[in-house]
Amino acid sequence: MGITSVRLQPEIEQVLQEMAGATHRSKSWLINQALKEYIERQEMEKQRWQETLQAMESVAQGKVVSGEAVHQWLSSWGSDSELPPPEVGM
Repeated sequence: MGITSVRLQPEIEQVLQEMAGATHRSKSWLINQALKEYIERQEMEKQRWQETLQAMESVAQGKVVSGEAVHQWLSSWGSDSELPPPEVGM
């Protein structure tokens, strides 16, 4: 496991110390958890951005479903004549 030094603002250090005491965890454990969650969120945002770029490319190529088709499909949910999902038009 690596060691990294970090300078914390006094108010963050105080809250971290209180949290460590309240949770019976070390400050190191809390910092690792916070960084792990932050990195996971950043990776998720990166993935969402890639999906957004792919979606924009699909739209630019005309690969879309009309809003009307989606509304008809959603309106049919739960009925005896539920429609299949709309197809992508070109």
